[in-house]
Amino acid sequence: MKSRRVAVIGFGAIAGELVESLLAASEPEYRVAVWLRKGSASRDRVPSGVAVVESAAELAAFTPDLVVEAAGHGAVREQVPDALVLGLPVLVSSIGALHDDALKERLVEAAKSHGGRLLLASGALGALDYVRAVRPARELELTYESRKPPAAWAKELEALGHDPQAIAAPVTLFEGTARQAAADYPQNLNVAAALALAGPGFEATRVSVVCDPEAKGNTHVVRVRSEFGTMQMTIANRPSPTNPKSSWIVGRSLLAAIDQHFSPVVML
Repeated sequence: MKSRRVAVIGFGAIAGELVESLLAASEPEYRVAVWLRKGSASRDRVPSGVAVVESAAELAAFTPDLVVEAAGHGAVREQVPDALVLGLPVLVSSIGALHDDALKERLVEAAKSHGGRLLLASGALGALDYVRAVRPARELELTYESRKPPAAWAKELEALGHDPQAIAAPVTLFEGTARQAAADYPQNLNVAAALALAGPGFEATRVSVVCDPEAKGNTHVVRVRSEFGTMQMTIANRPSPTNPKSSWIVGRSLLAAIDQHFSPVVML
């Protein structure tokens, strides 16, 4: 079988785990490149056997079958458009960046005009298939609650005057729309953006963010109500060992999405 060529944007905790998993796969075999900004301190950590590209031209020379973004909102703004202009499919993990309607329109237009494709990762969440199915509902209500332990919100708690080590009761950090949540928490609430994009949009999706000392992990609670029925889902993900704000499952979700992209059988 021909090896699959994947370029990963960034080399932080999630990207590093993803690259390691791709290199370890024996069937199918992956050829991997990492796309970094010039002068990136991450370059020295990239494993041998992995190509490093620093421009759209170098990316094109690598001829990837798929590009995967795992580097944050800045990469969605600065590098993803160039990959789409090359006519490449791009799997985006930092989909909270799409709360910016102008950026979203720019990416969609680049994909349409050049034959690329914008693929959005489900990340730490499930049940997006249900949310997509009820999107046309006349009376759709969608709420999302994020609950994480104090370790995930240390800086935010300190900014509010709380000692993260002394939190004894839940503290609500945010209540509002998915658009504002994605803008205020660009590293943490890609899940809210995924729900908004799958469902009624950023303004109609309500979000609350709670720091909970009793939380056993990064917990996501989704509630949906419409004329089609109701759905409530709770997912408790273990935090990433290297970044407590992110769920450990995110890297595995990207790997599963890559597998689906190349698979002859796709579950929608």
